[in-house]
Amino acid sequence: MQFLANNWMLVLIMFMSGALLLFPFIQRRSSGMQEVGNTRLTYLLNREDATVLDVREAREISGAKIVGALHIPYSQLKDRIGEIKSDKSKPLVVYCARGQRALMAGGALKAAGFTQLFNLNGGFKAWSDAGLPVEKL
Repeated sequence: MQFLANNWMLVLIMFMSGALLLFPFIQRRSSGMQEVGNTRLTYLLNREDATVLDVREAREISGAKIVGALHIPYSQLKDRIGEIKSDKSKPLVVYCARGQRALMAGGALKAAGFTQLFNLNGGFKAWSDAGLPVEKL
């Protein structure tokens, strides 16, 4: 107890860093989304008629997106969610630049009634780095 009293700042930093390490895990669990890789996304597109949603901001798009993806920036998603014409029971795969913002979008999409939500692991970077097809804008 003497150690804890004398080093309360170190103990506080330890707990805060632990909480920050758990945050991505908690965010994934609360988003209601499943993680998918490039292979699974290809399967969802070809076999289950999935809709793909790009939530990257306009400044992040380097002139390309996944073929057939609908682009609605994350900052506008709540206002434009009605533009997603997909059946809410069909798979909806969301991606951003690297994967974090897509998880945050999951909450809004879940609240809008989408039931099969997927996050592209690694985002657009993983897709394009794998040499998979992209559509020029």
